[in-house]
Amino acid sequence: MNDAKLNEYRMLNQHAQKGQILFVGSSLMEAFPIYEMQLMLKLGLDLVIYNRGIGGTTTADLLQSMDACIFDLEPSKLFINIGSNDIGATGNDGYSKDTLLMNYTTILDQIKERLPQCEVFVMAYYPINAQADFGIDAIDKIPMFTTRTNANIQEANEAIEQLAKQHGFSFINVNEGLTDEEGNLKPEFSVEGIHLWPNAYTVILNNMKRYL
Repeated sequence: MNDAKLNEYRMLNQHAQKGQILFVGSSLMEAFPIYEMQLMLKLGLDLVIYNRGIGGTTTADLLQSMDACIFDLEPSKLFINIGSNDIGATGNDGYSKDTLLMNYTTILDQIKERLPQCEVFVMAYYPINAQADFGIDAIDKIPMFTTRTNANIQEANEAIEQLAKQHGFSFINVNEGLTDEEGNLKPEFSVEGIHLWPNAYTVILNNMKRYL
């Protein structure tokens, strides 16, 4: 967990308006250029969108930072995209779908209990591209994509969709237009096959507009 970023959010929360729209998640959410795009796309929202994404965050990390990332802001709408780092975990622990779902369940349980009036949107994980040449050595790509595969992502999406339904929340897949004919993330949208360029977020935000 990035303690510096977490402390920054705690300080920013003291100046934020409650009851607004909140984006929360890992680096894929932190990199969402929502401040620029909500003006460019003329969303015309009455509410402010706050972004509390933190790079490297897992579901376990978010459970330790729920106040700073979510509850302090008391959002009226919450868009959550967390768990991609769980899927891509390496090392001794590695990826465990059961652990991902256990933690995600606890996250949603706490949100339902503490923010009963909040409209919650559980976002599908974005696809990846392990095939295209992003200038990364083959040996360096191995740990990046060992468990972070589109098959595992699809399986996880199906599982968190059920979690969302069980909690009475909405599951949204806003990935339309991101993939090629083989289901891989289009190379022009990605930095290295995982993280996204701003042009990808333009597609995503256009798909999200009806939920905002």
